[in-house]
Amino acid sequence: MTDRREPPSEDASTAQPPSDPSDSDESDNTDGVTGAGEVDEPGGSGRSLAPLMGATYVVAGIAHFLAPKRFAAAIPPSFPRPVALVYLSGIAEILLGIGVSLRRTRRPSAWGIAALLVAVFPANVHLARGDVLDDLVSDRFAGVARLAAWVRLPFQGVLIAWALRYTGSGERRAGEPEAGERPAD
Repeated sequence: MTDRREPPSEDASTAQPPSDPSDSDESDNTDGVTGAGEVDEPGGSGRSLAPLMGATYVVAGIAHFLAPKRFAAAIPPSFPRPVALVYLSGIAEILLGIGVSLRRTRRPSAWGIAALLVAVFPANVHLARGDVLDDLVSDRFAGVARLAAWVRLPFQGVLIAWALRYTGSGERRAGEPEAGERPAD
């Protein structure tokens, strides 16, 4: 196995192992799936956007604690304890953001992010359809905020698809036969 980040060195004594084995890009195969089963980016570059995704969710999760009442206003009135739900979703975003950044926990965290995005969709619909934005932004920005809320609805599908890329569910693992292939004896 070779480390794809650095070309092989002529002098093996100077080679430095990765500092964190969970962050290693080593792989026995070239089918886009690492040895642990996590999916790299297409094209085999080995560079993953999962840490960017993780940072995004960590920042969003922290924002839930900085302005909980603003987030609670987006929750439909039929849901109980909106502020508690805001804190709960904030904790989930922080933990899942950290988890998707680490190779060892990337797959379950990506599934968690996809589930979280589905779970918060009613709040996004409520925000886009209701008059909640009128209380959250000044009249001057209400039109832009409403447009952003409507754009967010289909964009939620893009975010779910991005998370699902890291579940590895559509990828073949090394040694597994392709669809229609007979397993090796």
